[in-house]
Amino acid sequence: MSDGTVTTADLDVRLEKHRVELTGYCYRMLGSSFEAEDAVQDTLVRAWRSYDKFEGRSSIRSWLYRIATNVCLDMLTAGNKRARPMDLTDSTPLAQAALTPRPDNTWLEPMPDNRVLPTPSDPAEAAVAKESVRLAFMAALQQLPPKQRAVLILREVLAWKASEVAELLDTTVASVNSALQRARATLAERDGAAEEGAVSDPLDEEQQKLLERYVAAFEGYDMTALTALLHEDAVMTMPPFDLWLSGHEDITGFMTTLGAPCANSRLVPVEVNGLPGFAQYKPDPDEGGYMPWAVQVLEISGGRIAGFHCFLDTKRWFPLFGLPLHLEAETDETE
Repeated sequence: MSDGTVTTADLDVRLEKHRVELTGYCYRMLGSSFEAEDAVQDTLVRAWRSYDKFEGRSSIRSWLYRIATNVCLDMLTAGNKRARPMDLTDSTPLAQAALTPRPDNTWLEPMPDNRVLPTPSDPAEAAVAKESVRLAFMAALQQLPPKQRAVLILREVLAWKASEVAELLDTTVASVNSALQRARATLAERDGAAEEGAVSDPLDEEQQKLLERYVAAFEGYDMTALTALLHEDAVMTMPPFDLWLSGHEDITGFMTTLGAPCANSRLVPVEVNGLPGFAQYKPDPDEGGYMPWAVQVLEISGGRIAGFHCFLDTKRWFPLFGLPLHLEAETDETE
């Protein structure tokens, strides 16, 4: 309550403890890692400045979500919908492959799990949270009008009551229920919004072995081994380029032609968007060792890799994930 007894340090601590969950909320709303962090910072600054007006009629958490929602809705008024390459164009046959970049604000961006996923004690809650930041679900969210997006996240992901959402949005329970119904219908029409549910949390033994085989195949640049791990209709994307490839033949064909410089890369595991991922470092011809090349996000379905998404803007992504910008060459410890 705003009784004048809360010190600046106390208030900082009380606000700061909500940062991760607020970042997760803003990320789902905005589809951008950096915009989400900006929105949360704006939210906490606004809360700090107006705390003396906070009358305690709701919890601090609810009050922060109200501020964060308003910040996100303001940011979304421009109407930009972040997307994946397959949301914007048809797949490109390998023979016609060309690397054409689009502006950064076109793309749905990757996000480290530890920045958006609190650690709830309930494993079921943790699983829902992970599913709600996976790329296919995030892309589906971006197709919803902003207020429907907020309603769906608050009701379905964060398990708020309809009355709580209505109070936050200054609307009626009937309006919230209607928005939720329309949002669910839109998501149901989109193929793939739930396709990644096959990824268990934590990964089961079969999935762990699949990832081990993937690392061996990729680092060894063994296209025969990689083909055996990919779905026949697997998808590969490479933002900021709008090119995307479908089918293991085109994917491995690309990797041995335009992607040939990725041979002899090294992969470092990362936790990204509730999915298995790797930071890819490729050989550095100038300085030796390895240079950052991509954050890879893998989708698994039916015991194979269904999606292989490479985010190439390493100057943005590697610092976000706390990754070094250079790896030294490895020495063979068996010698």
